[in-house]
Formats: sequence, C-alpha cells, structure tokens
Amino acid sequence: MKTRKKGYLPLLILTMLFTLAAIVTIIPAMASKLCLLGYYAHCSFTPISTIICLLGSLITCIVRSRLFVLRS
Repeated sequence: MKTRKKGYLPLLILTMLFTLAAIVTIIPAMASKLCLLGYYAHCSFTPISTIICLLGSLITCIVRSRLFVLRS
C-alpha cells in the first residue's frame, strides 16, 4: 500500500506546470523573433527551454516518487 506524505500535492502541481510550460514553448505563435528551430514560437529559445522544462518536470517527478511516497 502506498501512502503519500504532506508535500506530495505541491510537487505534483509543479510537475504539471513544468510539463505544460514545455508544451507551450513549442506551440507556434505570433512573435517578434524566430526561434532556434526556424519558426515563430512563444519562446525564442524553443528547443533549449523545452528541454529545461522537461528536465524540471523529470526532477520533480523523481523527488516526488522517492521522498514523498511511503511504501509498505
């Protein structure tokens, strides 16, 4: 049986926010500068910022599963 500690929910929300931010950086949009991939996106550093957001999501997911879940 798995039980969750007190800080589990904020880390789950942070994981979702990082993942959503990674998706938003890829979406094409009306912008003033080209991104590094050659199209207009929300972020001009699109591949780099997407990777950073996904790494943040991965790290919070690992921390959440290792430190905030009690396994019996």
